[in-house]
Amino acid sequence: MTRALITGGAGFIGSHLAEALLRLGWKVEVIDDLSTGQIDNIAHLKNIPGFSYVLDSVMNRSTLMELVDRADFIFHLAAAVGVRLIVEQPVRTIETNIKATELILELCARKHKPVLLVSTSEVYGKSERVKFNEEDDLILGATSRSRWCYAASKIIDEFLAKAYYKEQGLPAVVLRIFNTIGPRQTGQYGMVVPRFVRQALSGKPITVYGDGKQQRSFTWVGDVVGAMIELIQQRRAYGEVFNVGHTKEISIRELANLVKEMTHSSAEIVFVPYNQAYEEGFEDMRRRLPDLSKVESIIGYKPTMNLRELLGQIIAYERERLESFTPVSLAESQSAATHLI
Repeated sequence: MTRALITGGAGFIGSHLAEALLRLGWKVEVIDDLSTGQIDNIAHLKNIPGFSYVLDSVMNRSTLMELVDRADFIFHLAAAVGVRLIVEQPVRTIETNIKATELILELCARKHKPVLLVSTSEVYGKSERVKFNEEDDLILGATSRSRWCYAASKIIDEFLAKAYYKEQGLPAVVLRIFNTIGPRQTGQYGMVVPRFVRQALSGKPITVYGDGKQQRSFTWVGDVVGAMIELIQQRRAYGEVFNVGHTKEISIRELANLVKEMTHSSAEIVFVPYNQAYEEGFEDMRRRLPDLSKVESIIGYKPTMNLRELLGQIIAYERERLESFTPVSLAESQSAATHLI
């Protein structure tokens, strides 16, 4: 039976990847320190044969070495994520993203284990191209803007993966993912779709950062994990970088209106300047649309759902989540917190 290791497997994407692999009959081991992941994301997997998890840091060398040795394929998703976290904790962002990746690549190279590294569309920086291609120049802002430390750390990760492939023949593949959405995604660190949906359902102001004219494409998490599983098994993909995303884009202002319409919410849409939402001098990307020709040529990748379909599933999930959080459960959680204190 094929065995997979997922670092950051209790996170949003990692938990969906674990589900998909288990459905295929793989054995799945997850390691996560729950710094941004949540145990609730994998709670429903605990009793499935072939699933196991370790609550530990990916920086624990001895633990990670043992997990890598047992795995046939390694999916490296552990990272600092979310614009708010990046702005507020740049040291954690840089150290987590670079040191953890360096360790996982070293350990995979020892046993020549195929590894898939998740990167980000953020690496394209302030490029003004209509579509971002994997061979495009990467244009970042000044080092005085902590917002760009995430992109810079992920660029180093990509160079490390390419270097291990070139020098040691490590079967490594890199994915640059574009605004992935779906159930279980948290809005805590700045992810826009869950934040909008939760605000709309609760009747709170829907907060649009900046002027709302920035364009984004949103991708179903199931499409992303499907691409991960196919690419890590493709020898032609090793040593390469691939965009994975959606072909349609929408402005954040339009997204806010669409969420409001689909939730039948009376919530007000409020525009918040970037310097209030994040920090003074914050810079953002105006567009973020991927060229998908490369990944399509290798695995025939195409997005399977449009934005209305995506939002419909997320809204249903968040509505059920909100309804299950009753005053009784709130009182119980407060009581438990008091006992813990």
